Amino acid sequence: MATDTQTSRTVAGEFLERLGRQDPGGIQEPFAEEIDWHVPGSDALAWTGRRTRREEVAPYFTTMWPHFAHGRSEVVLERVIVDGGDVMLLAVFTHTVVATGKEFTTPAAMHLVVEDGRIACTRTR
Repeated sequence: MATDTQTSRTVAGEFLERLGRQDPGGIQEPFAEEIDWHVPGSDALAWTGRRTRREEVAPYFTTMWPHFAHGRSEVVLERVIVDGGDVMLLAVFTHTVVATGKEFTTPAAMHLVVEDGRIACTRTR
């Protein structure tokens, strides 16, 4: 079933709001029970790889967040592009690594696919 643009925008907004609060309990709420989510990166980083179930969403974030200095991360959301069930989030992430104290900045593109009012697929680049 096709998802309308407004529903997709609302679902993406809920996800971003919970992400901004670092709400591990609520962060997975907008996701479908079964998901197709791939986070590319080094095998040395525990938060990279594939996830297929809603209950894998919160552990992704709770595994990643402690590696970045609390209160020293910034996410600049540059664009949100919505077309039906497709949502593109274009952002720039800046974090400070706890272990080294070094700051890094990286551009990111996240493609969310919203189906039946839930995030069913996520791709990060």
